[in-house]
Amino acid sequence: MSPLRSSWVFRFWQAYPGRVRGLLRWCPGLALLCAALALTGLACRTVQRTVVTLPEVPGATYIGNKECEVCHEEIVRDFVTADHARLMAAGPRALAVGCESCHGPGSLHAESGGEIKPPYSFSAGRPLPPEQHPATARPEHRAVAEACYRCHGHVRAQFNLPSHHPLPEGQMSCTECHPPHKGLAHTGGSTRLRAAEEGCLACHPAQRGPFVFEHEALREGCSVCHVPHGSLHAKLLVSRDSNLCLRCHFQQIQGGVLRIGGVDHTQRVRQGTCWTVGCHEAVHGSRVNSSLRF
Repeated sequence: MSPLRSSWVFRFWQAYPGRVRGLLRWCPGLALLCAALALTGLACRTVQRTVVTLPEVPGATYIGNKECEVCHEEIVRDFVTADHARLMAAGPRALAVGCESCHGPGSLHAESGGEIKPPYSFSAGRPLPPEQHPATARPEHRAVAEACYRCHGHVRAQFNLPSHHPLPEGQMSCTECHPPHKGLAHTGGSTRLRAAEEGCLACHPAQRGPFVFEHEALREGCSVCHVPHGSLHAKLLVSRDSNLCLRCHFQQIQGGVLRIGGVDHTQRVRQGTCWTVGCHEAVHGSRVNSSLRF
């Protein structure tokens, strides 16, 4: 039975059709309410069976996490805490959600005692499965990204924007920022202050500080000014030119004069970005100037 037909709204319609038609003639708006309630029931049931599309690989079948645990006990044990462990799949493959949702069906890998790599192994050195899947022929960093893109297609689009982290060029991998096997899927993600930025600061230590005069925006995190995957604007910025700064810095027009922080910026904002015209070069923080000028 479909979720819509099993909803209480549909069952009431079947039991009392005359009463329902009378109510709808008296109050036409009730039809919209009934439809909304019916779809709410449908949505709830859909959420309960979150669908993960598992990859098809010729000659290989799904065997489930229990088989993986024989050789990878520590990884399977820790995976229970991972964000990706919440994935579910409907139907006979539901047992396979976990390791094989990213690595592909593992029957050939298990039967060979580990000599044959899983379809999505992300490592070199051993034979590929027979009738190798197209994804396994890519370089390692590309194979990792392709596996992630199966569920995160919007991220693929972001990496195609003009300014992006160098993942498409093979200089980094998704797993450097998103650990897949244990805990949160964001490096440094926790309730600790500044924890969310630890992944960024690992590669950008110059922005860590400490600074005598800090830029208060850093207290809210790197993503206040930067998009993590890709952006239309240079340096992964969320907005271009002075528009980025003016999102936080209050501006006033007094007698035809543009004032920001009480200072006349009428001509300055026309000369370029706030940090490229020699005014506020130390955008992350300064050790000598409270206006972040050096």
